[in-house]
Amino acid sequence: MVTQKVRKAIIPAGGLGTRFLPATKAQPKEMLPLIDKPAIQYIVEEAVASGIESIMIVTGRNKRAIEDHFDKSFELEYELEAHGKADMLELVRSISHMADICYTRQREPLGLGHAVLSARSFIKDEPFAVLLGDDILLSEPPCLRRMIDLYEAEPSSVVAVMEVPWDQTHKYGIVDLDERAGQGRVSGLIEKPAPGEAPSNLAVVGRYLLEPGIFDLLERAEPGKGGEIQLTDSLQRLNLISPLQAYRFDGRRYDVGDKLGFVQATIDLALERDDLSEDVHHYLLQKLQTGGKQASRTTSL
Repeated sequence: MVTQKVRKAIIPAGGLGTRFLPATKAQPKEMLPLIDKPAIQYIVEEAVASGIESIMIVTGRNKRAIEDHFDKSFELEYELEAHGKADMLELVRSISHMADICYTRQREPLGLGHAVLSARSFIKDEPFAVLLGDDILLSEPPCLRRMIDLYEAEPSSVVAVMEVPWDQTHKYGIVDLDERAGQGRVSGLIEKPAPGEAPSNLAVVGRYLLEPGIFDLLERAEPGKGGEIQLTDSLQRLNLISPLQAYRFDGRRYDVGDKLGFVQATIDLALERDDLSEDVHHYLLQKLQTGGKQASRTTSL
């Protein structure tokens, strides 16, 4: 049997972004910039670098800026070309040519499972990836590429997992592994277990590679925690029908849906850039030397 190629991905982006209010009152949280690139662009870039050809972004109200970002911008391109800014023009044009991107609207924020289900007509009967916009995963090759390789070697759904502190397990979907059936075989999943009830500290970190059979389970799913259609609940049922694998991600992860995670990602990415690293490093040293007080060096906005 020939393994079907993984060509499509879903990026859920319908959340309200309440943790970043008031910044997200009128703009999508996915468009908040990590220096000069919106968070969602990192997600799209990972998908494309992993071999994904078509992407559906599931949006909600006040998310039009996402569509505008990945669309062609005639006026901006004209101005950049007229002023001889060739490098910037190439950068802007490359964004609108990254992938075949389409959109659907999640009319109500009814959970991740509901967002995935809303893309069923786009996926049809193909295996597909789901990439959550809050999780920036950095590695070479990309996390999703490794998951696709795992799927091609053994065609069954895959979730990416990482170890998290035990006192943080209540914030995640947690997997339990069946060591007897193989290192990556999932024996169970639980969504945000109560403190002390997690079967492991292996948390699902925003990357899924799923078989299309998940859609029938999502259609029949009852609301779970928070009154939402939880993807984890349907994955648990899928695991009874078809083996579910766990890929242990060993790169860097930033939860940019969390304020501290967003700041950490911004600092680390700035320290890796040739145009910023020296100045940012100097500034951070100055802050440490002054005990966190306002550094004397003048900064510009």
